[in-house]
Amino acid sequence: MKLSVIILNYNVRFFLEQCIVSVERALENIRSEIIVIDNNSSDGSCAMVREKFPHLRLIENKENVGFSKANNQAVEVAQGEYVCILNPDTAIAENTFRVLLPIAEAKTNLGALGVHLIDGRGCFLPESKRNFPTPQRSLLKLLGFSKGKNGYYARHLQPDEVGEVEVLVGAFMLLKRSVYEQVGGFDEDYFMYGEDIDLSYKLIKTGYKNHYYGKLPLLHYKGESTSRDQAYMNRFYGAMKIFYKKHFKPNFLLKSLVSVGVGLAKFFKPQGRRQNKYRPKIKEVLVFTESIPLMKQLSHKFGDLPVRSVSKTQLENALFTHSLCVFDADYVTYGQILSVMHQRKNKQNSFRIKPPGCNFVIGSDQSDQKGTVLEL
Repeated sequence: MKLSVIILNYNVRFFLEQCIVSVERALENIRSEIIVIDNNSSDGSCAMVREKFPHLRLIENKENVGFSKANNQAVEVAQGEYVCILNPDTAIAENTFRVLLPIAEAKTNLGALGVHLIDGRGCFLPESKRNFPTPQRSLLKLLGFSKGKNGYYARHLQPDEVGEVEVLVGAFMLLKRSVYEQVGGFDEDYFMYGEDIDLSYKLIKTGYKNHYYGKLPLLHYKGESTSRDQAYMNRFYGAMKIFYKKHFKPNFLLKSLVSVGVGLAKFFKPQGRRQNKYRPKIKEVLVFTESIPLMKQLSHKFGDLPVRSVSKTQLENALFTHSLCVFDADYVTYGQILSVMHQRKNKQNSFRIKPPGCNFVIGSDQSDQKGTVLEL
């Protein structure tokens, strides 16, 4: 078997359904398997998988064991030569693995391979490629300063470029199963943050190289939080403490400086660097579909806005602004959807997707918040 796609889920039932549908499209004609591992969700996620995807392997944990342990559980039973660690709040283009697997096979000493993540507005997520979080970089990030080529994010590559990076994001990581096992997989001392940083570091420390492929977009609804609230600070600093303890020599002065930096960041909470709430003034609803029943449903749901259907032939020259765009994925491909979202980012648009064969529309206008679901 060539590939095992591992999707760890926790209480995102609708996003999980879309993720599975998009992955199944991308795995066509590839010897593969999908493993869904659930961390004791209470929203009916497992029942949905059993009902709609009975052919998949479903692992149901009786408690939330965290990101690292759950993914390690799944890799332990995986059969693929390669494993892809994938978040459930993602959607991928149909050609994703047809593009990436040959690239992975051609690389020598490949650690992990990552891609260009975009949020629900089509905007690039900078956590797609990062540098190692040295104490200095982490301190500057916590204080709201992470710019420059040597900052927290890997800015030596443009978002659409290709090259080596130090750290990839755990929302999507493709690597050989044997390499994953060689470095011990995700460190289970981390519960919900820092696991991907640690794994990236272990891969490079072992002699492998991590690569970023920026020419392939992947939709990730919930990006890294940019609002520096106390919970975020505690998660970030807690993970960094584990990382430093494992991989850096003890340094009391440096540890004290970072602790002071965290305290200052919590106290000042730099408002100017928080993400502005995205509230575009929507003038119309554009539905990329040929389904009359879907048009009737959406016209009823958005009764206060004009709703009109749009042909897929208009995707290439899409010049709309101030529109709520609803993509019927039974009519257009995920590759086309992601391309239009990325093309029309920052044009005061909102984007929603009706996944194939599903009775809901899904999307998000905030990369630091969970998305929204409109049931039809």
